[in-house]
Amino acid sequence: MSQEKEPANPNEAEKESIEKADVVDEIVNQVEDDVNDESTPETDLQSLLDAANKKADENWDQMLRTKAEMENLRRRSRLDVENAHKFAVEKFVTDLIPVIDSLELGLTTVGKDDHEQLEKLHEGTEMTLKMFQDVFNKFDIEVVNPVNESFNPEFHQAMVMQESDEVEPNTVLMVMQKGYTLNDRLVRPAMVSVSKAKSSESDESSEPTQKIDEKA
Repeated sequence: MSQEKEPANPNEAEKESIEKADVVDEIVNQVEDDVNDESTPETDLQSLLDAANKKADENWDQMLRTKAEMENLRRRSRLDVENAHKFAVEKFVTDLIPVIDSLELGLTTVGKDDHEQLEKLHEGTEMTLKMFQDVFNKFDIEVVNPVNESFNPEFHQAMVMQESDEVEPNTVLMVMQKGYTLNDRLVRPAMVSVSKAKSSESDESSEPTQKIDEKA
């Protein structure tokens, strides 16, 4: 039969037990120190509440910015659709205007006192022109014919500057070619001659003539 193992030395067992207890006490003390170093439960709750409020404010600001961007996008889209409806015929109007020019030119060159056939041609052209003008009015196409009006560079194109003392400077004296607008947007500017003040040289050149007339 094999011999039984002898029990360990009681002193060594007791010593090992004491060392284990010391290690456990050290771990417990370290945990207690860590807990004491950390904030209290009330402070933790306040920190969480502050963080939640900060996050809520950030989300609210982001929502407001997103809402504003969506509103701007909706407004731009609405304007784009409106402009598409209002100015869809702009190319057609641009191509149609020369036809109006030709009809008006024909009316100025053909007099009613001419031959009977010419009078009929005049009447037919006048009726056709009237129909075109009615169509233009239907689609909010307006004529720019600024005779005796102040020069407006947004709607007028100055071709000639003429001296005049009969009207104020910068006044349209004559319209060489009418302009047109579509829903208040310029399609073609009016070509005009514009007045300007007489120069001093012109006034001086007229003085000798006036003196001669007075002597006579």
